Amino acid sequence: MKRETQDKKYRYEEIHDRMMRMVAKGVYRPGERMPSIRELSRSMGVSLNTVKQAYLLLEDQRIIESRPQSGYYVRPRGFDLPRQPDFSGPDLSPVQIPSAHISSQILSHAADPGMVPFGAAIPADECIPAAKLSSIMASQCRRQLHDSTAYSMPPGHVRLRVQIARRLTLAGCDVDPDEILITTGACEAVFLALKTLCRPGDTLAIGSPVYFNFLDMFRELSLKILEIPSSPETGLCLDTLETTLTSQKPAACLVISNFNNPLGVSLTDTKKEEMVRILARHKVPLVEDDINGDLSFVNVRPSVARAWDKRGEVLLCGSFSKTLAPGYRVGWLAGGRFREQAFRLKMMVSLASASPTQLAVAEFLHSGGYEHHLRHIRRIYANKTAAMADAIHRCFPAGTRITKPEGGFTLWVEMPEAVDSMVLYEKAMAQGISIAPGSLFSTTSHFRHYVRLNAAAWSDRNAWALETLGKMARTLMDSS
Repeated sequence: MKRETQDKKYRYEEIHDRMMRMVAKGVYRPGERMPSIRELSRSMGVSLNTVKQAYLLLEDQRIIESRPQSGYYVRPRGFDLPRQPDFSGPDLSPVQIPSAHISSQILSHAADPGMVPFGAAIPADECIPAAKLSSIMASQCRRQLHDSTAYSMPPGHVRLRVQIARRLTLAGCDVDPDEILITTGACEAVFLALKTLCRPGDTLAIGSPVYFNFLDMFRELSLKILEIPSSPETGLCLDTLETTLTSQKPAACLVISNFNNPLGVSLTDTKKEEMVRILARHKVPLVEDDINGDLSFVNVRPSVARAWDKRGEVLLCGSFSKTLAPGYRVGWLAGGRFREQAFRLKMMVSLASASPTQLAVAEFLHSGGYEHHLRHIRRIYANKTAAMADAIHRCFPAGTRITKPEGGFTLWVEMPEAVDSMVLYEKAMAQGISIAPGSLFSTTSHFRHYVRLNAAAWSDRNAWALETLGKMARTLMDSS
């Protein structure tokens, strides 16, 4: 019996050591799936329990991680998170937004086949079910000739609104389909929400850093902004929000609550509930952008802050641009008690969103294909994000810090302070590489040595581009 126990221990340690070597040699790279327990049991001629012991040891050593209903994956290497911005609550005050043109350049680079698109947060080509969607659209247009060519007046096609309402139950809230307004992407949804709530000269509270295209939007709406700092580990700093609201009176607050762009962090349910309670106490409506909510790296859809709204003062925005097809421009806004104002604004701004794409997305959701598609792309984005983070760790200067997102596909990278990301941007452009400098994500100078990278664009084919960025960053640091 003693000899049998020793042999068993030797076998699981042998399997552990073998898998460790394979990870170290790059046979299995960060983000990639390990062989299943059953596969390894068959190939090595050992029991399931023996393999499980080996995997549990690797998991304890943080070499691999278990993902529910998916298997075991190689963990990213241990990176330090970027520091939380050093903002002091009492000193926060509204500021005007300076003009900028680089953000539009970055978005245009996404369509340039000669550029490596690490700058714009666009989905990976292999994650877009183009053939399936095209087939569905053609079928729907044949079957619904009139609906496919007529204006889909606000609030939009009812079948799509019903499907969106059903999906929102997974996020913890019950929304009447008649409340949902179909928009031309999430940006129009956010624009309509802000236009509904704010007037020129009003102040808007935002989580910072914030998606750079939103800053351009705030400028066009003539809004002042209050930047509330966000931690890359826990999200929006609610203590600072509460303190600020006692001295300032913003017209609204805008927050990306799940897999924030650029940080990739989600607020916990407790923090979402507390945020809604704080804003309700100060009578400040919330615009919640949930564009990445379906892109969790595990097959569990996070809640939205709207789930705790009792007064109809959370305007929830989303779209299918990151999960299905950015070119379809199918977004939506659940406007709460402000829905009628949002409907009227939609009529004035763009009259109606495209009918054929609404019909196609509605059918894709109705058929059940969307959930299967999400399970597929969640694994791809988890792997791409981990692999790109590992490459940054190898290529960028010592002291570089990287976020650890649990969904979406953006990485927020803090380089040594000597590296100016605007200078890096110009040098990268000359090499055919697009990046998003950190200074675009704030009106302050806090993020000048940061950069946001689009992990969806990561591939072995583009590895040279990241190596080039790392060399440039090291050169900038050495020359300072």
